[in-house]
Amino acid sequence: MQTFLEETLDTLIEKHEDLAALTLILPSKRAGGFLKNYLREKIRTTTFAPTIISIEEFIETLSDVKIVDSTELLFRSFEAYLSIDTASEKENFESYSSWATTLLNDFNEIDRYLVDPAPFFSYLGSIKSLEKWNVDKEKTPLIDAYLKFWEQLPYFYESLTQQLLKDGIGYQGLVYRKAAEDIEFYLSKHASKPHIFIGFNALNTAEQQIIQALLTQGPSEIYWDADVVFMNDKKHSASLFLRRYKSSWNYFKTNEFTSIQDNFTSPKHIHIVEAQKNIGQVKYVASILKDFSEEELSKTAIVLADESLLLPLLHSLPASVPSINVTMGAPLRSFPAALFFDSLLLLHTKSLDTLYYKDVINLIQDPLVSKLISGSREIIEQIVQSNLTHFSLQRLKSFAHEEDRAFLDWLFGDWKNESREAIDACLTLIGSLKDAERTNRLDRIVLFHIHTIFTKISALNKAFPHLKSCKTVQRLFNELIATTSLDFEGDAYSGLQVMGVLETRVLDFERVIMLSVNEGIIPSGKSNASFITYDLKKQFNLPLYTEKDAIYTYHFYRLLHRAQHITLLYNSFSDGLSLGEKSRFLLQLDLEKQPQHTIRKSSISPVVKTTPRSLISIAKTPEVIERIRAIAAKGFSPSALAAYVRNPLDFYYQKVLKVNEFQEIEETVASNTLGTIVHDTLQELYSPLIGQLLTIKHLTEAKEKIDAEVRLQFKKTFKEGDFSSGKNLIVFEVAKRYIHNFISLEISEIKNGHHIKLIAVENDLNVPITVPGLEFPIHIGGKVDRVDEYDGTLRIVDYKTGLVRQGELEVVDWEAITTDYKYSKALQVLSYALMLNDENPITKGTAGIISFKNLGSGFLPFATKPSPRSQQKDFLITQEVLQSFTQELNKLIFEICDPNIPFTEKEIDSYAY
Repeated sequence: MQTFLEETLDTLIEKHEDLAALTLILPSKRAGGFLKNYLREKIRTTTFAPTIISIEEFIETLSDVKIVDSTELLFRSFEAYLSIDTASEKENFESYSSWATTLLNDFNEIDRYLVDPAPFFSYLGSIKSLEKWNVDKEKTPLIDAYLKFWEQLPYFYESLTQQLLKDGIGYQGLVYRKAAEDIEFYLSKHASKPHIFIGFNALNTAEQQIIQALLTQGPSEIYWDADVVFMNDKKHSASLFLRRYKSSWNYFKTNEFTSIQDNFTSPKHIHIVEAQKNIGQVKYVASILKDFSEEELSKTAIVLADESLLLPLLHSLPASVPSINVTMGAPLRSFPAALFFDSLLLLHTKSLDTLYYKDVINLIQDPLVSKLISGSREIIEQIVQSNLTHFSLQRLKSFAHEEDRAFLDWLFGDWKNESREAIDACLTLIGSLKDAERTNRLDRIVLFHIHTIFTKISALNKAFPHLKSCKTVQRLFNELIATTSLDFEGDAYSGLQVMGVLETRVLDFERVIMLSVNEGIIPSGKSNASFITYDLKKQFNLPLYTEKDAIYTYHFYRLLHRAQHITLLYNSFSDGLSLGEKSRFLLQLDLEKQPQHTIRKSSISPVVKTTPRSLISIAKTPEVIERIRAIAAKGFSPSALAAYVRNPLDFYYQKVLKVNEFQEIEETVASNTLGTIVHDTLQELYSPLIGQLLTIKHLTEAKEKIDAEVRLQFKKTFKEGDFSSGKNLIVFEVAKRYIHNFISLEISEIKNGHHIKLIAVENDLNVPITVPGLEFPIHIGGKVDRVDEYDGTLRIVDYKTGLVRQGELEVVDWEAITTDYKYSKALQVLSYALMLNDENPITKGTAGIISFKNLGSGFLPFATKPSPRSQQKDFLITQEVLQSFTQELNKLIFEICDPNIPFTEKEIDSYAY
């Protein structure tokens, strides 16, 4: 396969004896690099090379004006904006930067297309006034300011262009306009020098004017990369611009339109692949590359229509790929170090009088910061243990090692919302990070680029002091890391090539693999990032979205001209705004299929293997049995036994291995914390009444203490968590309401003639039991919330802040109490009854639950029933009941302690209530 550049070089070598006299102009620097490489291969004798430059370099030479950096342009344009006398009220830099980029892009557009600014801005102002035609008689200050903004645009444009040209710089469009204006001056000196334009397609008006002037007044030439299939098709947008130039340029009325080849009709193997999600595309590419030989890889280009797939692709490439050349850089924003500084700046856009725990933990857990703060884990543990959601910098430093406190000052100290403070702090942090021993090479490279960005921001801030706050620095930094890329090093002319669509200009490959050939990506579709309306663009011959689509159409089909093996992948997965629609180009290839093209379609999706999940079973080793004996000697608690009934693995993890749930800061009061607060408050209110008959006076006095006691218990259990507002304040009020309603229930019971004598509250119990077949000491133990006598009947009460219903405490089959988690509440209250029975045998008693979410049902007692539907219930706890329970309890404990019965996971449905 001979590439377009090689064909053009052959023509030039044959046509021109002295190549050194030529100036070769190409669409990009990269294309120029490939041309030099081909020239080196073709020229066998020592000779001077021709001048090879990009169109942008040529325009700069012609105009004698340098293209200014976009960030510097933003600052300089703000200076021009401030200098306009017609604008009465000026926005600050932060507000200005939010819309200025769009406006500057519009200025760039009208200049590249040589639009006369005076009538253009007059039309634009009139359109904006017409938009408000119905409010002429009642203009608000806002509408008045809006219209004045459009009236002042001509003055802003004029001021900006004058200031930039005075300093010999300009944005791209301004440089193009200046070059078009100066073409006659350039021709007066260089008209006899041949200028060769190679591989162009969509030219702006300035480029057209410059190229036509050189073609008509000198020995210059232009070589198009055109194909006869598209040139002959009057409706195909791939040749839209080339057909337009062929018919409208005076030069082509007397000169041949060169370089129309017939390559697209040659044999091609096209494979269209439908993939699920982007990662599916990347993995598929990796799977086909591993079978390529080194020679095939050197003739292959992977083209990323969606450039965000670069890093996933690089991570997925097989080890069999020996060398790779990446022509596109990875955005700096994709690296953690850049995101860290963005987060840090974002944090300082708000007041840091009080630090929020999530902001602090997110930053000090960052891998970069961990290289400098040796005690970051201890700091987090202290914050969690104290349950701090908001705290001061001094409090934070009190948790840190002495050597870490200075660094915390840099991170969380007061930057006074000043840009210089922010920039200096970030530069200091970068200096410390790059010198840290544990910072790896990649992090150092990224930090170097970030340092360059902050140095640039600092220099611009000194020259143009418009960055007034941390927010302006953060927004500017965020924009710069999105547009700055980390370039990869590689051999540009050998090995596998990875590039974006625009980098493929004038380059040809035998094998092309393109990813993300989706509608909305290629072509990108309509864009609204402009203040110029559609009709105004049409009036002044500015490019419409249809013409921008035609640019991508040309690039897509031009890449296929000489390719022989083509793989085109698209993502068919619909997610959010992405509809998973394949590009119209794929439909065109299919509908307009050439006779020698073979098109194969396939769909790929990840292989989903469904393997039946076996239940986990853990054997009881001697070490596990030893741990179980230790638990038995200390005492099985009712909650531990209930955990085993729910799922033996829960018991194994929580009690045997002592694996606790991850402790985290409780920003909103959790249900278990609410339960603890209610229990502890009731204990404090009722403890003074132990041994007494409850009276209305007792309970009324207790009511008066509810607010103070609940507040005290909140501070004790919720630690330093805030409950003065929001959800926590609601929970605080709920806790008070629970206790208030409970005491009111007791008052109504007494008013109805019932007698309640309080015997014990929060009573710790631990009693030995004998389990047949087990010869080691066994205890059961736990804390009974309340024991009282209700009208002379012993009553064992367990408080629950959650919802409990009577049915959960009614047993028909005794075996269910230790096998079905539904009856875990019955298991608990009967365990308390059994423990109390050891101290004083129960002759007449009840045991049950008071549910604060079901307080209207009052005390919910344990009961036995002869059958599930029977209305006959026995609520009394008798020795016979305790004997039946003891038999089931013995079976449960024996099963836990039996070395031959492993801890086997239960099916989820069997315990999910």
